[in-house]
Amino acid sequence: RMSSCLPKLTTAVLSHRVKALFILIFTFLFFASVTYYRKTVEDSEGEFNSFPTQSRHKQLSDCLLHPTAGGPSPSPGNVFFVETSEQTSPSYLFTCSVESAARAHPGTRIVVLMKGLTHGNDVLPNHWAFSLLNCFPNVEFWPLNLTKLFSGTPLAKWYLQPYHQQEPYFLPVLSDACRIVIMWKFGGIYLDTDFIVLKNLKNLTNALGLQSQDVLNGAFLSFTPKHEFMELCMQDFVDNYDGSIWAHQGPALLTRVFKKWCSISNIQNNMSCKGVCALSPEAVYPIHWEDWKKLFEVISSSERHKLLKNTYAVHVWNKLSHETRLDITSQAFLAQLYSQFCPATYAKMKKD
Repeated sequence: RMSSCLPKLTTAVLSHRVKALFILIFTFLFFASVTYYRKTVEDSEGEFNSFPTQSRHKQLSDCLLHPTAGGPSPSPGNVFFVETSEQTSPSYLFTCSVESAARAHPGTRIVVLMKGLTHGNDVLPNHWAFSLLNCFPNVEFWPLNLTKLFSGTPLAKWYLQPYHQQEPYFLPVLSDACRIVIMWKFGGIYLDTDFIVLKNLKNLTNALGLQSQDVLNGAFLSFTPKHEFMELCMQDFVDNYDGSIWAHQGPALLTRVFKKWCSISNIQNNMSCKGVCALSPEAVYPIHWEDWKKLFEVISSSERHKLLKNTYAVHVWNKLSHETRLDITSQAFLAQLYSQFCPATYAKMKKD
């Protein structure tokens, strides 16, 4: 534009020198100011864009995890699995649980916490399950430091009392303790390692499932961080502790806290009370624990579809079923679940 104006200005200068000189100076200053303004705006935008942006989620504090240098820390909204023993050789079912969760939640970090690990994702044991699950970009393995996990909670003092480790159900109780603390501190979703996930669970918030009439189970939990319900669970854990009774610190604890929370004597299906929902058994426990053998029975695809039409995940009740042989190439219910929802694990099982 400026170049097209110059011939006209030159002609004007010859006839009206003073007036033209004024116009020339004005035009020069105008274009100079426009150029300066554009440069200033571009520089300011570049400076703004260079500022570090705030993450959508807060990072987890280091009280739970020990990431290697430069490694990311998980953030609230993760799906958590926990291994409280020193075991570092995941089973087929464990691997299937993590794989199915990763497939159902492609945009969510799947965090596997294992007490037996020391270095996290960078240095993992030489086991096929880690190699298989590392193919999923949203799966991460992290060491579990229980002392730091329980710090700042009512369970810190309980965990430091060594005689608890001599109790008959210490490992299940320890798992019960971990899940409620993780839900309170960080929120997200907790799953036992004997679930097969069918659907995305992220829209189930502040929820847990009924395993049977009037009994809640903590194998699946979904809560926002620092939720009062989880805080009450932690307090009940220590106030009414009894490590000699099976499930007293798990399903029984969640059931009695929910009843107090709602001021009720009986829990109904899909009961929502003060923002916490007790999901019906079909949501995550479609097979009752007493009927676990059905998982190994042949079922037609139509029957399976009908049974699971309102189901998000299937609990396999591994404590009861782990010694039962599964014909992986059959049409058994469990074999069909492996085939559809954790096909990489299924392929490994067939190969083996």
